[in-house]
Amino acid sequence: MDKSSETPNENINDFLLWLRVERGRAESTLESYKRDLTKFEYWVAVQNLSTGTVEESDIIKFLRSLQAEGFAQSTVARTMVSVRSFFKFLAVEGLRNDNPTESVELPRVARGLPKPINESEVNALLASVEGDSAAARRDKAILEILYGTGARISEVVNLSLGDIDSHEGLLKLLGKGNKERIVPLGSYAMRALLQWLEPGGRGLFEPERWDNRDDSEAVFLNRRGGRLSRQGGWGIVKKYGGIVGLGSRLSPHTLRHCCATHMLEHGADIRTVQELLGHASITTTQIYTKVSREQLVEAYRSAHPRALI
Repeated sequence: MDKSSETPNENINDFLLWLRVERGRAESTLESYKRDLTKFEYWVAVQNLSTGTVEESDIIKFLRSLQAEGFAQSTVARTMVSVRSFFKFLAVEGLRNDNPTESVELPRVARGLPKPINESEVNALLASVEGDSAAARRDKAILEILYGTGARISEVVNLSLGDIDSHEGLLKLLGKGNKERIVPLGSYAMRALLQWLEPGGRGLFEPERWDNRDDSEAVFLNRRGGRLSRQGGWGIVKKYGGIVGLGSRLSPHTLRHCCATHMLEHGADIRTVQELLGHASITTTQIYTKVSREQLVEAYRSAHPRALI
């Protein structure tokens, strides 16, 4: 009997620990894996099986059960990726002699193209931060950095003071899998960041006594003097998106899309954009070239005298 049939819960916990320690997965990713595997574990128990006894045919039945319950194709695909990763872990650790998911074809999910806002809309967004208050300086710096570097909102709120090289105009970002990358700051973003770091900016949010060292080293603070949360960063972006009428079209990730798309439209090399955004694979970055290609076709058809009949 495979050892995995004896302690499935423990094996899942070991797998999640391995993802955290060995692979450096973020807490949000771990929670996603946990939800998927809990769903799978429940199904296995109902079928009077265990992770040590399920076969390929059982994995296919589980896949079909997800589809029958009406889950979105993307949810089904993500769940199956979690299950496949778990059984690969069991096989590598010697807890199973095989991987029953290895030959199971995962459902294909159509990859939607990002919908960036145009440059005039970005400029309007950045100009919507008015005043010279500490909050305005902080918000301006966050928006400028998001668009100027293509950073994720989690990477921005996790910035510490030691990550800034103001002399060279560089930022050190900690991305997915705890991978570090160095990105340049444009003049607008650097100016906004330095204004926030002045006594009239960040200094007004600093408490008389720090709760912990992490807060004291944080670049972006909330009004209570703690490190700004990811949710707080989201709220700032949505606030100014509402002011300029972008509404649901704007999110922190939209600005990441905009950074990549606008750079490519202005002639940047795709591998440069890949490095800037911290994509492990260039195929991820290539999504943005499709956006630019669509705009190219549209411009051609509207401008060339022999494009349309």
